[in-house]
Amino acid sequence: MSRRQRRARPGRTASLSVLQHLMEPEMLLQRTISQLDIGPLPPARAEEMGQLGYLQWLGALKGRSSYIQEAMRAHEQAAPFRQRSPAIAVFCDLLVASTRTPMEPLPLAMPDRRRRGGALARRRTV
Repeated sequence: MSRRQRRARPGRTASLSVLQHLMEPEMLLQRTISQLDIGPLPPARAEEMGQLGYLQWLGALKGRSSYIQEAMRAHEQAAPFRQRSPAIAVFCDLLVASTRTPMEPLPLAMPDRRRRGGALARRRTV
């Protein structure tokens, strides 16, 4: 069976990019907040997660929407969770920093690529 046929099978879950195009920005904002609200994290991991959440939220904005208004709305909804989740605190800080004037580049970076296991990890557990 080819890749295309496997993708077309009914019942198969859609990828995140497809879901983002189908979801309304409000729903995606709630999903982003719930993905970031995972409790205490090491600072480096919280920074990574917060930046990825910001990029996910940014990518879902509609082209004609007001960035400032959307950022303020996202901050309003995420702010109540910032005390218990460092990743949401990073997300909120990025939202605030992105609305400041004069504009400055945000400290965004994709996480380092790393293997999460595979055959080597399975061999270690045996």
